[in-house]
Amino acid sequence: MEVLYFQGPSSLVNTKCSKKSVRPPTLPSLLPKPFLQLNDRSVSGWSLRKTRSVCYSSSLSTIYKGPVSEKQGWDLGRFIKTLYFFNGPPSPAKFFEFIIEKLSGPGPELAKPEKRMDPTGIVLVAGATGGVGRRVVDILRKKGQPVRILVRNEEKARKMLGLDIDMIVGDITKESTLLPEYFKGIRKIINATSVIVGPKEGDTPDRAKYSQGIKFFEPEIKGDLPEMVEYVGMRNLLNAVKGSVGVRNGKVLFGIEDGMFKELPWGALDDVVMGGVSESMLLMDPTSGEDGGPAGLFKGNVSTANNGGFTSIRTKNFPVAEDLSAYDGVELRLRGDGRRYKLIVRTSRDWDTVGYTISFDTIGGKWQSIRLPFASLRPIFRARTVFDAPPFDPS
Repeated sequence: MEVLYFQGPSSLVNTKCSKKSVRPPTLPSLLPKPFLQLNDRSVSGWSLRKTRSVCYSSSLSTIYKGPVSEKQGWDLGRFIKTLYFFNGPPSPAKFFEFIIEKLSGPGPELAKPEKRMDPTGIVLVAGATGGVGRRVVDILRKKGQPVRILVRNEEKARKMLGLDIDMIVGDITKESTLLPEYFKGIRKIINATSVIVGPKEGDTPDRAKYSQGIKFFEPEIKGDLPEMVEYVGMRNLLNAVKGSVGVRNGKVLFGIEDGMFKELPWGALDDVVMGGVSESMLLMDPTSGEDGGPAGLFKGNVSTANNGGFTSIRTKNFPVAEDLSAYDGVELRLRGDGRRYKLIVRTSRDWDTVGYTISFDTIGGKWQSIRLPFASLRPIFRARTVFDAPPFDPS
């Protein structure tokens, strides 16, 4: 399984913190290979949210601990703008519902338990009705491994392997039959396709002579030539599954890739939501990157007035959930200020729900590649671990 990392020349802001201010880092560029990559921009706050099993939004935050500041006036206007940015046009009904929720202190709304696949993912067996493919499928099933087969003849496959077999009907030599959506959830591929060789004098329709091991001295290729099966076919198959199995150098979620910048809709989510007056932002700086290029800069002021004390930035819910099941974690390329930060990934579209969280330390003024395995994410709700929450599902 490849590691999903944030890659790129972004830079975590170098932040000098006084009693009231913290400037978090920005995320840099090119990171190592196997994680979800957050390229050339700073990801001082990333979050994924998901419906069912898809990731949708993320956030990064910093908390300031220090002397309590004097009480200040709460900025109701900024509070409403924050809700508007993440939740759309304000609705009086939603607003009062939110206030009542806060006052009543409800527990976290957990996602309904779902049927989860084996963590190793689905194995695709191409050519499953052949002599080798059929045996491979049997072995995988006995080991309890989820299997999906790719065959040309559905009737033959169901007769041979059972009516309940997870199946894709397609031909690797015909790219139009290999739609990418057929391959979601697949993590490994075993290709058992091959050209068909038979005796010139012919065989029975069910290849009885071949199955019986009858020797023949004048063989010939029946059907597609080796070039179509072993070159064109393999190329078509790899193109179809590459979005599912992932790529070794990762997938860029935020940052620069191939000279293009992939943006995310970041917004501040500070302690104003609980009455505080801290304030932060993410700026795109054209020259703060590791190589003098652009980078995201997460900065702001942290105040403990009004029982506040944290700043964070968060993305809006993604229009289409990110399926990260092909990867093992997230990688951030950043320059920090020596303080600790948190990355929160959400798997629900709801505004206030469990966030899968991990903390990481930075080295002041030094560019780092921070790899955060999905397996290390902990379900947190309002600063408390939710022990009965389902494990993080990167799909």
